[in-house]
Amino acid sequence: MHPILNDIRLVAFDLDGTLVDSVPDLAAAVDAALADLGLAARGEARVRDWVGNGSLRLMARSLQSALDREPDEALLARAHQGFLAHYGRAPSARTRLYPGVREALEGLKARGISLALVTNKPSAFIAPILEAFGLHGRFALCLGGDSLASKKPDPAPLLHVAAQCDVPPSACLMVGDSRHDIEAGRAAGFRTLAVPYGYNHGEPVALSRPDGTVESLAELV
Repeated sequence: MHPILNDIRLVAFDLDGTLVDSVPDLAAAVDAALADLGLAARGEARVRDWVGNGSLRLMARSLQSALDREPDEALLARAHQGFLAHYGRAPSARTRLYPGVREALEGLKARGISLALVTNKPSAFIAPILEAFGLHGRFALCLGGDSLASKKPDPAPLLHVAAQCDVPPSACLMVGDSRHDIEAGRAAGFRTLAVPYGYNHGEPVALSRPDGTVESLAELV
């Protein structure tokens, strides 16, 4: 096992940019929602830099780019509902599992380490994506961005997971691809591990000073 797992009893994973590359499906839904409003598509490359703070913030950034101004609340609400409808029809059509993910989850579980999923994605989309890759049931607990009153980078979701699994934060590891994951983990008293291949608003996640980094999650086991 990777040394960062010493004395770790629970590993919490981010989803988008950590376990799966979901940007192709997210970008398709963003562009479809914008098209419904008569606005130009933003494209996958731009959307890749906007993912990480939940779907409402994703659509706010997309609208601001398309309009070249801050959208009003009514327009943002319409765009967000359109995004949720389009994304809900095909949340995993173009999404892919990152190499090493399946091996890491299987290896950690075989070693008796509890697994949790903590994402800012709306909770309704978690199960369909996990089921598409045969990962449903691998996690003791899954939290979406709307599961609690706060989401990452607030530490509340991680503290909730630790409490529900009856594991002290000092024996927990947060694995993610963005500064929001590292900030949330650090604030919760978790150890933190970053992967460099995901979404971090165009910045190297190493700037957030995680406790460790791995090029592939397979390195954990």
